[in-house]
Order: sequence, then C-alpha cells, then structure tokens
Amino acid sequence: MNTDLNKFKGIFVALNAIYDENDSVDLDTTKKLVEIYKQKGVSGVYVCGSTGEGFLLSTEERMKITEAVAESAGDDFTVIAHVGCASSRESVILAKHAEKVGVDAISAVPSVYYRLPAASVELHWNTIIDSVDLPFIIYNIPQLTGFNMPYDLFKRMADNPKVIGIKNSEEPIYNMERFRTIAGKDFIIFNGSDEQYLGGRLMGANAGIGGTYGTMPELFVQLDKLIDCGEIDKAKELQFKINDVIFDLLSCASLYGAAKQVISLRFGINAGQPRKPFLPVECDDKVKSIADKINKYVAEL
Repeated sequence: MNTDLNKFKGIFVALNAIYDENDSVDLDTTKKLVEIYKQKGVSGVYVCGSTGEGFLLSTEERMKITEAVAESAGDDFTVIAHVGCASSRESVILAKHAEKVGVDAISAVPSVYYRLPAASVELHWNTIIDSVDLPFIIYNIPQLTGFNMPYDLFKRMADNPKVIGIKNSEEPIYNMERFRTIAGKDFIIFNGSDEQYLGGRLMGANAGIGGTYGTMPELFVQLDKLIDCGEIDKAKELQFKINDVIFDLLSCASLYGAAKQVISLRFGINAGQPRKPFLPVECDDKVKSIADKINKYVAEL
C-alpha cells in the first residue's frame, strides 16, 4: 500500500469512551474531547480500544463513536479504529464501517476468550485485513488477551504490505527491539506501556498510543519531542514525573474512572464515569490533587 507512515508517528491518545447520565454514548462530548486533543498537539487518537472500553460497547455504539471521531478529526488528524471482536464476522462489519466513514487505519487484538492457536489468530487478522483497503495495525496486549504472539507469526504479518505497524502493549520492552529487527525501519511500532514510553522509544518504537495520555497530553507530546532531539536526561526527568501521575491514577478505584475525572477537571467537559463493571470514581480531593499535579508539571515545561 502507498501509505504515508509519517501520519502514524508521534503521540496518539487512546480515547476514553464518554457516556451521558443514561449510560448512552455521548457523541457531542466525544467530539469536544477530540478537538481538545487536536489543540494539544497530539498526532491522533485510537478509538474503541482498551481505554475506549471497546468490549463493553455494542457494535452499533462502536460505529457511532468511530463516525463521530472521524467527523471531528478532519484531514490533519489521524484516526485509528480498533475493530477487534471475538468473532471475525463482527470485526469485518466494524472494519467496513470504519473504511466507509474515513478513518486512516484499523487495528485489532487477537480473537478473545477462546485460547486460540496462532493459526486461528492469523486467520482472524487476515480476514479483517482482506475485507477493506485500509492499513492494519496489530494490537499486541497478551496480559489481557492471553495470546503471546510468536515471532514467526509477527514476521508473516509484517511482510503483508497492508500491515503497517503494531501497537505493542506487552510490558517487557525487549520485544520492541525484536519487532524492529524483524520488521525493519519502514514499520510503525507504537509503544503501549505509558510508564515505559522512553524505554520503548529507545528500544525501537517510533510512536506511542496510551490510555493515560488523555489526562496529560502536553507531557507526552513534550516527552516525544525530547526523545526526538536526543535530550535523554531531560526525557528521563519528564518520564519520572509522568510515572508519578500514573502511580496516583492507578491507586484510585479504577484507572478509567480516575482518568475521566481528571479529564473533566482539566479540560472543562463532563467525561462522566466508565461503564459497569468498572468502578466509578468520584471527584474527591485525591482526584483534584492529581489534576493539580499535572497542571504543575505542564506549567514547568
């Protein structure tokens, strides 16, 4: 495929799902949040993934969110739609819809729940890839899917010209180097472990998609710039500040609930609560202190 890979480099916010008081997807607020991230200098958004509560959404809801984000993004903001489902059939439905509404690429985890062999995962991904003319990005997150991708499968996938990258959320950053060595330089490797962004970049990643990016996009954009400029000592100092925030977010009842409260406080929108069974998080003194800490770190940039 003749794909401009530069549009997939940089910082991509894993977009939170936003619901109204009736637990319906809130498309207006979702669009507002996309506009905010565009103004903050991020490269794009990753829609309906883990942070986007993709597996708690109906197929219709995922379509609505993807379409709303694509409308809000415009031509200068990259949208990657996660279309992974348990069934290949449902994934293809989402992939075709994503292509119709004009996203830039699609992505998918392996088929979940059933502990499938590599041959089934390969069939699943290739079924999705063959259904549309969009670039495809592998989503590797074995701690949630239970699937540890063999290197030979990765090589076969990377050899497909429609496969332009991998979102690697596996926690050991060793595989960043392995994936880079196998796929070569003309391949996008998204670091997926927010607290290891600096390490992932140094080991071979050339972009990032993260769930906590949405609470502090300014810090990740600056971290990315410092790495690109080779200012590693400053990058390390900033990564430590980011990790301080991540540690605080993880100490709350639920990460997504805490993140949404911080987003609400920082950006003046109502990001609401995550969908059950995720626990809600109230806007208490602890959440306010996290937002204040981020604002302090942003002011120090």
